[in-house]
Amino acid sequence: MPLPNIIFLIIKTIMNKNIKVGIVGAGIQGVSNALFLQKKGFNVTIFDRDNPGAQAASYGNAGHFSPYASVPLNRPDVLADVPAMLLSSSGPLALKWNYVPKMIPWFFRLIKNCTSKKMMHTAKYMHQILDLALPAYDELFDEIDLDGLVKKNGIMYVWTKKNIASRELEIKIRDQLGVEQQLVTPKEISDLEPNLKKFYHGGVFYPNARHTINPRKVLLKLFDLFLKKGGKFKKINVENIIFNGDTPIIKTINDQIIFDKIIVACGAFSKKLTDNLNEKIPLDTERGYHVHFKNCEHLISRPIVFANRGFGMTPMEQGLRVVGTVEFGGLDNPLSKSRIKNLIENAKYMLDGLPEHEDEWLGFRPTLPDFLPIIGSSKNHKNVYYSFGHHHLGWTLGAISGKIVSKMISGEKTNLDLEPYSSVRFS
Repeated sequence: MPLPNIIFLIIKTIMNKNIKVGIVGAGIQGVSNALFLQKKGFNVTIFDRDNPGAQAASYGNAGHFSPYASVPLNRPDVLADVPAMLLSSSGPLALKWNYVPKMIPWFFRLIKNCTSKKMMHTAKYMHQILDLALPAYDELFDEIDLDGLVKKNGIMYVWTKKNIASRELEIKIRDQLGVEQQLVTPKEISDLEPNLKKFYHGGVFYPNARHTINPRKVLLKLFDLFLKKGGKFKKINVENIIFNGDTPIIKTINDQIIFDKIIVACGAFSKKLTDNLNEKIPLDTERGYHVHFKNCEHLISRPIVFANRGFGMTPMEQGLRVVGTVEFGGLDNPLSKSRIKNLIENAKYMLDGLPEHEDEWLGFRPTLPDFLPIIGSSKNHKNVYYSFGHHHLGWTLGAISGKIVSKMISGEKTNLDLEPYSSVRFS
């Protein structure tokens, strides 16, 4: 970098120390945003009603870093399969019927997005940021001791002949986008994962994918880095964002705290704040589940996803974590025992000798009907920014989302087309 540019960056970093940024949310989105802002010298405070690493989405996820996952769920073939999914006890999709009235507008938007053109639009712009996801994490991971928490031995998907056309479509689109993938035969699957029952007819291996054996520990290491760099954390619920002119103010039960910029990064809980900002974003929740089978992590050597049933298994420190299913039911309905049973049955369909399960968990994936996240400034308030709506890929996209928002706040070019992630698309 030429010397004048270096001097400019140093001066800008010094000036940024006087700019206060408040972040709502201490999950992987919030912490990643905070760390990239700190790299640029900003004074950052994170707010959350729980401690980082509490049992929210950044704790209970599958632990995948999935740079290949560009093919969205807003596909014509998926829409056609929805009725059968809902009727199947082992299927990947469920619906809390008391939540149907609230879901109707969201489903209508989903249907409008289930065209080949919309699918390819989503795939293109998911790929744009997914392609940068792992390098962005490496920038953060270079500053901490991961202590073996992140594994780089790929992720494998397997399937039966049922819905094979859907699998072929995914492979074709990923080929077009330049995603590295390797089709694997039943023998190759067996060689890689000999403990899997021989139910599968084919699969695909993503060699560049990674996984963590403990998402909570990774998040806490990143959060500790944030604190060591002078970041501040307030364990309190943010009730609202209000304004004095253009100046945003975080309102809690006891305080009103003035910031220069505010980032909303609280996942499925972001909607309350954006509604109060008079921006009606169609954010809803995919309820995801996990269980653990203790002392069974040795049965597989990498994450395996059974594509037909939409669930997966990841070897973790807590045991074999079985995750998956999509349940639409909002934030208030209780955990569904039928979804837990679904996970257990699917796991036993794939592996023999599993013991009694442990640790039943329910979390919330923030999802938009076009399956693109919202990354960027608020439509109505120039000093408020969003980083949410990443559906199944919140963990994968944490670092790159934070890097993009930090550049926007500092007035730097990203060399990316960011319009598809704007909240304005729902106006």
